[in-house]
Amino acid sequence: MPKVDQQTLAVLSQEISGDSKLNLNFIFLSVASCIIATCGLLLNSPAVIIGAMIVAPLMLPLRGLALGAMKGDLFLFRRGATTLLMGTLISVALSAVIGAIASIPFTEFSPEILARTQPNLLDLVIALAAGAVGGFAKVRPKISDAIAGTAISVALMPPLCVVGLSLSQGAVFSARGAFLLYATNLLGITLACILVFIWEGYYVEKIRMARALTYTVFLTLPIVIPLSISLGQLLRQTRLQSTLRSILLTRTITVGQQVELIDTKINWNTTPPQVRLRVRARPDAPLTPKQVFEVERLVTREMQQDFLLVFQVESFREIRSADLFGYRIPYRQTEVETEQSREPLSPETLESMTQTLWQFHRFWRTPMQRRTRQGRDRVDLDELDLDELDLDELDLNELDLDETDNLNDTPD
Repeated sequence: MPKVDQQTLAVLSQEISGDSKLNLNFIFLSVASCIIATCGLLLNSPAVIIGAMIVAPLMLPLRGLALGAMKGDLFLFRRGATTLLMGTLISVALSAVIGAIASIPFTEFSPEILARTQPNLLDLVIALAAGAVGGFAKVRPKISDAIAGTAISVALMPPLCVVGLSLSQGAVFSARGAFLLYATNLLGITLACILVFIWEGYYVEKIRMARALTYTVFLTLPIVIPLSISLGQLLRQTRLQSTLRSILLTRTITVGQQVELIDTKINWNTTPPQVRLRVRARPDAPLTPKQVFEVERLVTREMQQDFLLVFQVESFREIRSADLFGYRIPYRQTEVETEQSREPLSPETLESMTQTLWQFHRFWRTPMQRRTRQGRDRVDLDELDLDELDLDELDLNELDLDETDNLNDTPD
């Protein structure tokens, strides 16, 4: 197994000891990243949470914790543990204050928050990979620490903020799940850093190295059991949801046509597990207990396990414009649209319209003059505005040209 010289190991220890020191830089970055992450969780914004991941400095004392444990350096181990503990307390307290100010109830927590309250074994795999990146980036100067910081902080700051938000609303169970995720990531990152340091030869004695590795493994193993159980439930839940959708869509004719599956929630703590299906159905086609029994029987047979199905039905009705008159009114262009879409008039059309205007003018003027002379109407023909005439509304077929006088006279 390769081993670096004492001078190289001392240089690395000095650098990591400086990174693990509790100073203003660490506190400021911790506060800033906690505020960003908490707001991103409340807003359900992955982009904002990623920004907090980049800023978070919690990866720095973790490497000091790993190197101090592997070397048997009590001073470095204490410095890393103290800095990490202060960062943890600051993040939980600040996120709890923000959660209390926001006063968002637990039932309205965003999916980004709820996703961090149910860790599983895959989260430990992610933590191991992130810790390996962090340790490898430190011993290889050509790899930027920014890459490692992004990989590490993705696993530490958001769970701490979820712990604070859950505690602010009294959701102890969710806070416990988020803290389990934080502990999983912390131990996974530490174990991966130790393995990378050993691989690169950054150790003093094999006995100390083996002791530190053994202690870390023993601390990590207890959390593997609940994480494995959670992963098994996740896989069964995914399979159950797929089975339910398949049954509702393809294997039950009546239920599949009557309802639309919206959401599925499974309570594994009951015996048998209770599955609540939120569906939408028409009021004229309600579900019956017999139909629920048939679906329940198919699910039990497919999953080889007994389940209790509870359908939560939301009724809906379709409303269309045809419901107003009994038929649908087709679309017609408005006058504005007709005017805008009308093509320019040709010279022949303009000339025809002019002739029609003069004929109408003469037809209108002659009877008006006659009635004026008889004293029946008093109309000032000079005040007659021909521009107000609407030719579109004029129907020349209704005109009796035989009864008009002087129709062939030339206009004045």
